Amino acid sequence: MGKMRTQSAPWRAVAVLASVLLVGGVAACGNSDTGGGGTKDDGKITMGFSQVGAESGWRTANTISIKEAATAAGIELKFDDAQQKQENQIKAIRNYIQQKVDVIAFSPVVESGWDTVLKEAKDAGIPVILTDRSVDSADKSLYKTFLGSDFVKEGKLAGEWLVEQKKTATGPVNIVELQGSTGAAPANDRKKGFGEAIAANPNLKVIASQTGDFTRAGGKQVMEQFLKANKKIDVLFAHNDDMGLGALEAITAAGKVPGKDITIITIDAVKDGMQALADGKFNFIAECSPLLGPQLMDLAKKVKDGQEVPARIETQETTFTTEQAKEALPNRKY
Repeated sequence: MGKMRTQSAPWRAVAVLASVLLVGGVAACGNSDTGGGGTKDDGKITMGFSQVGAESGWRTANTISIKEAATAAGIELKFDDAQQKQENQIKAIRNYIQQKVDVIAFSPVVESGWDTVLKEAKDAGIPVILTDRSVDSADKSLYKTFLGSDFVKEGKLAGEWLVEQKKTATGPVNIVELQGSTGAAPANDRKKGFGEAIAANPNLKVIASQTGDFTRAGGKQVMEQFLKANKKIDVLFAHNDDMGLGALEAITAAGKVPGKDITIITIDAVKDGMQALADGKFNFIAECSPLLGPQLMDLAKKVKDGQEVPARIETQETTFTTEQAKEALPNRKY
């Protein structure tokens, strides 16, 4: 019996050691599922989103839409505000790649300079969705789809309305233009669309065009300069409502009546802009909806599952006159 007890001791030690190793192995597997950059097996999608900034009422509404839609869809959202700087967006995208998110989405502050970081995301196997604004990359395989408005169309709608309003004009109609941020897709495209439309009437002339950076402060400052430099301004075309709202202050301070002495055309149709239109201070707005969140989350699920999606998805939008703004305002979500 004594021999049997002494022989069984090593076996008991081996059994204990095996148990320790087994438990340790299970614990190690558990850590690898939850660590190492966010790889999960719970089926929940993680999206990294880089927003341009918070430069306007439109952008604020867009951010709210994205955050609320992510919550409703059960998608974990990692959100970054780039403060209108491309270098911040590139840094955020690289962070998302390191974190191994499932999908990356962003609204590019400018059109150019994205190929390198987009290729990094592609090489990491992370699909990219562009929202609101596009990029000028020749390699369309660097992103899955672009969800947003047709900015050229918005500019054309604004210009076509003006052409119709001024069709009986016999003399020159002087237009000043408040552009969006330099190099941004909506600024480039809205300018192009507006210019193509007003070319139908040679009396319509853009006498000054300058960036107001999509902000109220910028719109006010540049409009003040326009008013000092030009004795006769008939029309203001602002690339967004916020710049138009800033310009209202400058026009009023100069002793002119906005909407009467100067016809004001803007793009976006956010609540403050729609109120100005309903009040007769603006004359026409081409809509650009910021409520992209639900569509974005639906696309994220599809690309994560490997489903094919259209390369371009255009949001449905309309235009507003003063009377139409009065009707729409009570039910306006943004």
